[in-house]
Amino acid sequence: MRYLLVDRILEWEAGKKICGVKNIAMSEDFLEHHFPKNPVMPGVLLIEAQLQLAGWLEAASSDFQSWCLIHRVQQCHYYGFVYPGDRVEIEVEVKANPAAGEKTYSGLCLVDGKRKVAAEFDGKIVTLAEFDDVGERREAFRLLTRG
Repeated sequence: MRYLLVDRILEWEAGKKICGVKNIAMSEDFLEHHFPKNPVMPGVLLIEAQLQLAGWLEAASSDFQSWCLIHRVQQCHYYGFVYPGDRVEIEVEVKANPAAGEKTYSGLCLVDGKRKVAAEFDGKIVTLAEFDDVGERREAFRLLTRG
């Protein structure tokens, strides 16, 4: 992954939900041009952070056999900007399984308890070992959860 958008996983419940945080630092390279003299985190990266949490939820819930890849964003609403210095709280919940090999998730990004991005998206469930090292993902999860 080019951008690791989850700095810590705070809690998770297998197959149901996961909560994490992303701390926005002024040194994030995407802030250089988005926007000059008024840096804000791109909204699409906030959706990506939600998707990365969905991937971690799928991995941890399947003993690191599976991962979630984005298939479709059904809806997304933006409520405000996320700035350098903000701590983004990210919540992702499994909503339904519309088809075999897919799941629907709802995600929410909050800063200081205020809603910034809400999204609903579908993810395809894939075999983790086909595209990544399972041991490395386990170790990364251990670090993210302080486990």
